Amino acid sequence: MKKLLLFFLLGLIGCSSTEMVENWKNPDIVIFDANKVLIVGISNNRKARANFETKLQKQFEARNIEAVRSLDVFDVNFTDSRRTEKELNNFEQSLLDKDFDAILLTKIVGSESRQSFMKSINDLYNSNEGFSEDYRKHQSIYYEDEYYETYTVYNAETSLYCICVGKERSLIWRGSVDILDPDNVDKTIKDYVRLIVVAMEEQDLIFRKPNNNEGTDL
Repeated sequence: MKKLLLFFLLGLIGCSSTEMVENWKNPDIVIFDANKVLIVGISNNRKARANFETKLQKQFEARNIEAVRSLDVFDVNFTDSRRTEKELNNFEQSLLDKDFDAILLTKIVGSESRQSFMKSINDLYNSNEGFSEDYRKHQSIYYEDEYYETYTVYNAETSLYCICVGKERSLIWRGSVDILDPDNVDKTIKDYVRLIVVAMEEQDLIFRKPNNNEGTDL
């Protein structure tokens, strides 16, 4: 059970235990910029969640992009039980009121999702669903200890949502990665953050490729 607490945090780049299995970008988007981003890691392990959100926050701040951890935004009791669609829509509106324009959401969804990944993307894209629906479907991760017990191969998803006013389709990008038995939580977190940064740089999503004399401190 100890290894299961590594949950949403991806894994060992360049190692056979991890592979990017899907990488989808909204075909209507060429370049996407954001000024203020909410970082959400859905997990019932607060320590690892804080580690992950903090490391990713530093990558945004290194590029002069304001980023806020969900730990600093959600009320103490927000993740203790299910939130309704209305509550999440109100929360999303509150983010708009505070000048947020993007959400980066990471979670473990289980190995069976790999086969249905593109179908779920198409369904989400065509139905105009966004962050609130994604969060609502997976929020039980926060408080159900048995959530991961049936999986031996984990599939993690990171999704980038635009919450800009007037945007009909809010899903900008989603990446899916298989994880096989990660055993070093700190390295796993660090490598997963690096993977997100590189993937988003390659597709001109908020991050831009650094000049040769710049580093990412990863």
